[in-house]
Amino acid sequence: MKQKKGNALNATQTSELMKILKARFEKNMARHKGLEWATVLGRLEKNPEKLWSLNEMERTGGEPDVVDYDKKTGQLTFFDCSPESPKERRSLCYDRKALDDRKEAKPADSALDMAAAIGIDLLTEEQYRMLQTLGEFDLKTSSWIVTPAPIRKLGGALFGDRRYDHVFIYHNGASSYYAARGFRGALRV
Repeated sequence: MKQKKGNALNATQTSELMKILKARFEKNMARHKGLEWATVLGRLEKNPEKLWSLNEMERTGGEPDVVDYDKKTGQLTFFDCSPESPKERRSLCYDRKALDDRKEAKPADSALDMAAAIGIDLLTEEQYRMLQTLGEFDLKTSSWIVTPAPIRKLGGALFGDRRYDHVFIYHNGASSYYAARGFRGALRV
C-alpha cells in the first residue's frame, strides 16, 4: 500500500511514536529474535513516509510491532499485535461492494477501504496463522483477512480468531459486520 501524499508526522509525533514502538519492541523480543532496535530505527529513519501509517495503526488500537526481518533486503514487516482486533477498526463489512450492497444499517466503513486509507494491507491467512505463533490473539474478537477472489465473487469473506487453543478461519457474508470483528494490518518498511 502506498501512503497518500500530505500525510506526515511532525517531530513531536515522530518522537512519541518511536518511544512507543521501541518500548513494545523491547517488551516483546520473542516476536523478532536476533533483531536489534538500532536496525529497526535505521530502517524507519530511511523510510519516514511509513511513519504516518504506523502511527495510524497505533492510533486505531493496533499496537504495531516488527514480526519479520528480511536480512537480504533489510525490509521489516509490522503487524497489528494488539491482543484483540484493533478497537477503532471494528464493526466494518469486508469491502466497498459489500458496503454498497447493504440496504439498511450500513456500517461506517469497510475493512479494505479503511486499510487503504491507513496505507496497510489486511493480513493474509498465512500471515494471520504466523501471527498466532507469536502469541494468543483474538480470543474474544475476530479479524477479517484477505479473501480469495472466487470466495468473494460468491459474496463471502474470510475471518479468523482463536478459540479452544486453536486458530480458526471461517467464512461469512462480506456485508456482515459485528462489534467484535475488525481487521489486522501489515506494513512493510
